[in-house]
Amino acid sequence: MPKMGESVMEGTVLSWLKNVGDKIEEDESILEVATDKVDTEIPSTHAGILKEILAKEGDVVQVGKPVCFIETDGEAKPTAPSPQANGATAQVVKQAEQILESAMTTASNGHGAAVARTDTAGRFYSPLVRSIAKQENISGAELAAVPGSGADGRVTKNDILAFVDRKKSGTLAAPVAQVMKAAPQPVAVSISGADEIIEMDRMRKMIAERMVQSKHTSPHVTSFVEADMTVIVKWRNKMKQAYQDQHGQALTFTPIIIEAIVKAIRDYPMINVQVDGDRIIKKASVNIGMAVALPTGNLIVPVIHNADQLNLVGLTIKVNDLAKRARENKLKPDELQGGTYTVSNVGSFGNVMGTPIIVQPQVGILALGAIQKKPAVIETPEGDLIGIRHKMFLSHSYDHRVVDGALGGMFVRRVADYLEQFDGSRGM
Repeated sequence: MPKMGESVMEGTVLSWLKNVGDKIEEDESILEVATDKVDTEIPSTHAGILKEILAKEGDVVQVGKPVCFIETDGEAKPTAPSPQANGATAQVVKQAEQILESAMTTASNGHGAAVARTDTAGRFYSPLVRSIAKQENISGAELAAVPGSGADGRVTKNDILAFVDRKKSGTLAAPVAQVMKAAPQPVAVSISGADEIIEMDRMRKMIAERMVQSKHTSPHVTSFVEADMTVIVKWRNKMKQAYQDQHGQALTFTPIIIEAIVKAIRDYPMINVQVDGDRIIKKASVNIGMAVALPTGNLIVPVIHNADQLNLVGLTIKVNDLAKRARENKLKPDELQGGTYTVSNVGSFGNVMGTPIIVQPQVGILALGAIQKKPAVIETPEGDLIGIRHKMFLSHSYDHRVVDGALGGMFVRRVADYLEQFDGSRGM
């Protein structure tokens, strides 16, 4: 199982693209793997014949562990393998089976009931976390109440061990204890013969889990500002053909707005933070996530790393590339992690504003509304006039644990200021 990202430690085998006995070329895709970040095809590192498949579809395999055996051209086929070789191969197979078994099942020597790999909300638990939960007799409801410090809020070994210590010492936080005692029960659903039952796909389950987890983690507050986009609209209309001719890129409003967001983050760096228990982590990099709607109806958030180091052309290229490959399911796991602030363009669906949910462990997200023509008061040296202006609502949701109304409101106002002060005479 290859390494597919800095924080990706295991993958789930979705399907094999080759069968035992098939000839495989080097770098040819042989199986499809799902991580908690993205689904991707895995290429073969060698050319040869697929001799044995060790990991079945649905198995969870740790990074670095074998998933199959490939007989390469350099292997001696006519000669029967020696007993020593057979023994060595058998030992490797046995080790692989043990690894896969431990990764796929919970420990059988615990006292509690086995915990499912994903709960009813779609939250994923690693084999190690499930094993500890079983041994310590932690119920599924209790596990669902454990705050996760791992990637995308996943529960780590340290998280569950700390929870066990607090539970044994009787110092469990009141909010967590209340969640455990009053775990929400699914509401009974009435289904008639005319209703259609649709099973959630894996991505939809992950989205549901993360949205619920974010709401449980962060007290959300949303501030709204209306920005005058008239100068930007006129500049884009004037420059979009030149962008296409010179750079081969479609010029949208998204990179222009991201440029303003990056400037505002420089002014208010405490928006670019993350919460780690009682500590605030001020991030050195400005990595902007951009929500992309997929053809399946799901949502994915690729990340523009070091967005503060890119000019408008660079941002345009990044935005277009990530959006295109997101819709084609060709993103790499590293391109879906490390975000420090996120943008969601709800205006692309005709919405004028929204209250977006924070992508954990970030503390802010900005929704961009539809740009609309409106009558507005224009201040001139000769007095106030009524004119037609292009207006857009900015909806800034932020984590009230560390971002108060003053900071959250000033930040979104500063974004609007940069948009309204856009230089309409600038070049490319």
